Amino acid sequence: MSTTVTTADTPELARENAVFRKVIRHIVPFLILCYVVSYLDRVNVGFAKLQMSEDLGFSEAAYGLGAGLFFIGYFLFEVPSNLMLQKVGARTWIARIMISWGVVSALFVFVNNEATFYVLRFLLGAAEAGFYPGVILYCTYWFPSARRARVIAMFMSAIPVAGIFGNPLSGWIMDVFEGTGGWNGWQWLFLIEALPAIAVGVMTLFYLDNSVRDAKWLSDDEKSVIERALAKDTEHHSEHGKTWDAFRDPKVWLMCLIYFFFVMGQYALTFWMPTFVESTGIKGGFAIGALSAVPYLAALVAMNLFGRSADKRRERRWHLVVPSLMGAVGFSLAASWTGSTALSLVALSIAAAGVLTCAPLFWSLPTAFLSGTAAAAGLAVINSVGNLAGFVSPYMIGSLKDATDSTAIPMYVLALGLVIGAAAVLVTKKSVVNR
Repeated sequence: MSTTVTTADTPELARENAVFRKVIRHIVPFLILCYVVSYLDRVNVGFAKLQMSEDLGFSEAAYGLGAGLFFIGYFLFEVPSNLMLQKVGARTWIARIMISWGVVSALFVFVNNEATFYVLRFLLGAAEAGFYPGVILYCTYWFPSARRARVIAMFMSAIPVAGIFGNPLSGWIMDVFEGTGGWNGWQWLFLIEALPAIAVGVMTLFYLDNSVRDAKWLSDDEKSVIERALAKDTEHHSEHGKTWDAFRDPKVWLMCLIYFFFVMGQYALTFWMPTFVESTGIKGGFAIGALSAVPYLAALVAMNLFGRSADKRRERRWHLVVPSLMGAVGFSLAASWTGSTALSLVALSIAAAGVLTCAPLFWSLPTAFLSGTAAAAGLAVINSVGNLAGFVSPYMIGSLKDATDSTAIPMYVLALGLVIGAAAVLVTKKSVVNR
């Protein structure tokens, strides 16, 4: 009687799995730490707004414009930053990015009018440009397509982790440090949360390796296992030998469209979550922060479950469509349930679970067909164009909130955008992205 040996039973696959588990343990926790720090400095303005807007007399639209200007700087410097990362190496360039954004973030303590707020938000975006797509590109150096959705989902767990721990921390800092040394709580918030970026940036210089061959913590045999898996993976990629090839590929621009609508939902949550929670009648920075963390707990569970499922089944499109529609439902319910804190948190949890799950799973689409030098440019183009939604979303919400004195209409607009994004995902060919 013959015995059938499945792929899962082969010694080669078992060895490969063991090697990639080692790579995950070494790289991913540190990248998560970097992104937690990044995300805190990017979105703590949402908590600072609770005091800063009143102290400085900012309107909702003025805050929304300042929050969004981050993404104009991000857009303009994204592609050159990612190309520099490929040229000088991930270790040096990611360290440079983190140290420079930490310095700029600390300068927010000196904001005293709308003009300085706008300038510093723009400079913060310029400083941070290249970090996120740089990490996505860095992951392609270490993980083949079939393993990447799970890894990117783990990396992007930093977003809900930053919300779970950062929101209560931000509220606590503003409550406890208010008036200390003659500074407002929001000024202490910017200073205290800027320091880890500088510290972790310095750590990056000593911890990250630019390539598989540079990794002293891997044996030569382990390096060969990774390189064989990556070489086999690139056999499926389209040829993109030159930087400008990415700009001529229609699939790249479809990715920009899809990502734009996903990012609109993502930054609506991160920049306005404290305001959404406060609008239900909750008072006090720490209380608002603690309740704002609840939707991120739901997102943390959802994004990792969907990431594992997408890799296991090697199916990408419906694993994006379903959470996108979840986000649309969540925003629609949140627009209807503003009178109840409990129901609003349920709705925002559904929205967060859907929207934040879209982000890591999305990157399994472009990394399935981009390769070579154009991957650096292509990923940066997609991220920078898509992140223009980070400008549109907060400004749109602020303007509509000023005009209507309600958050309901902006939430319906966000829901519609997520439905459009889901429909655009289904335009992609499954033969291209299901790897």
